[in-house]
Amino acid sequence: MVDLTSDELIEKLRDDKKGCLLDVRSEEEFEESHIPNAKLLDIRNPQSFMDGLDKMDRSLNYYVYCHSGVRSVQACQIMKTFGYENLYNLLGGISNWKGEKNSS
Repeated sequence: MVDLTSDELIEKLRDDKKGCLLDVRSEEEFEESHIPNAKLLDIRNPQSFMDGLDKMDRSLNYYVYCHSGVRSVQACQIMKTFGYENLYNLLGGISNWKGEKNSS
């Protein structure tokens, strides 16, 4: 897992055509605001989280974020144990995000 600042993540997302942005917060938090093109995978719902991991391509780069950076680190650790290698964590979570945000 590699920690990225907001600026570094913006650059990675712009340049990476094999990247997948994962929001591991709750559905309610996601609906309030999220980074554009993020996929929701709620780490607080273990069954749904594990089902989602089973369906994802392990060869992609995964950019993971939550609210402040704690859940995303946990998610990256779990993902690593399931064979995901290209994991990037947004330092400080969406609360440190300097880019565009969407709300549902």
